[in-house]
Amino acid sequence: MKNMLALTGLAMLLISKSVSAQDYTSRVNNILKSTPLIDGHNDWPERLRGQYGEKWWEVDLADLRTNTTHYHTDINRLRKGMVGGQFWSVWVPTELHGADAVMATLEQIDMVHGLVKRYPNTFELATTAEEVHRIHKSGKIASLIGVEGGHQINNSLPVLRRYYALGARYMTLTHTQNIDWADSSNVNPKHGGLTTFGKAVIGEMNRLGMLVDLSHVSADTMRSAIAISKAPVIFSHSSARALSDHPRNVPDDVLRLVKANDGVVMINFFPVYVSGKRFKWQAELSAEKALQEALFLGQPDKVKTKVDAWILAHPMPRTTLSDVADQIEYVAKIAGHDHVGLGGDYDGVKDIPEGMDGVDNYPALLKELMRRGWNDADIAAVAGGNILRALEGAEKTAVRLRDALPTPLTIKDFP
Repeated sequence: MKNMLALTGLAMLLISKSVSAQDYTSRVNNILKSTPLIDGHNDWPERLRGQYGEKWWEVDLADLRTNTTHYHTDINRLRKGMVGGQFWSVWVPTELHGADAVMATLEQIDMVHGLVKRYPNTFELATTAEEVHRIHKSGKIASLIGVEGGHQINNSLPVLRRYYALGARYMTLTHTQNIDWADSSNVNPKHGGLTTFGKAVIGEMNRLGMLVDLSHVSADTMRSAIAISKAPVIFSHSSARALSDHPRNVPDDVLRLVKANDGVVMINFFPVYVSGKRFKWQAELSAEKALQEALFLGQPDKVKTKVDAWILAHPMPRTTLSDVADQIEYVAKIAGHDHVGLGGDYDGVKDIPEGMDGVDNYPALLKELMRRGWNDADIAAVAGGNILRALEGAEKTAVRLRDALPTPLTIKDFP
């Protein structure tokens, strides 16, 4: 009798779990029918162009899982992931300067336009929040453009304006190096945040209706930009520094500033940004490599043997979908549920957490938040509602500033 009761209890538990799983799926499907899931940062166009050049026009982008180069993105997986909108990054290397950086950026923007032109039944270019909603209702993926680095404007406000005219709706102020007018998170500071010209760039972006993206910038640049921006700011692909003390991440005081600014932090999925344990392990591995290279200079085989032995003795910590959910929950706790979003950095990073292998895994992440008690309104907000509100805020600011002239500058203000 006891065995029978135990088996009955187990059966009921399994049924309960099955019903819950079905319920989560139904809830996600219903939410993403009305609210487009929008990712803040994906490097797929740059990777395609880097591998194929203009020959990308000949490559079938429906399914790239069998491609010799591993991609996180293809059309089939975008559809499976119920993606409704995507900011495609038009990044160019920081080693490119001046006219070369501008030309490479224009080529990347052309790549996004070409993607939309080649697959008109899948993608459509979006430049406003209203267009995103319309395109999503039509069953297509709204394609937005983000410029990933202030070095790409060549210290020129007219170039910034031309990028906006071609569809760019955010610009990341820096990438991995300081530029003439702003400090990056990845190197020692040079300006203490923004210069006079840097502040003028923020003013012009506000005037245009272009979102100010603070991923990759130093903490002082974050604070300076938020202080002067008249529109909501975003972090297109960053995580919380309290959970992983990487300089690319956002400190708690800045999270509170983002809330006051009505901005959005879109969580990056890269393991060292997501997990403090993984970041520490990666730093220790780098230190071990440097030590062995110094001890055994000119003996690469011996260095490899030593480093491999260290890795065997210090296994890499796992990073999973659950860690990404932890990041989302932390930002929601500090800044509020209305100020967190998704910015996977797919195809811009080599490593990705378990369970988040590609763009088809967004529903699994939303279901994990549901299991943690998130209601449908908050799920809709993190999926896309928050970034759409920020974009609308930038558009409204541009309307208010429509008759304003660009920030006046003197010759000495320019880099």
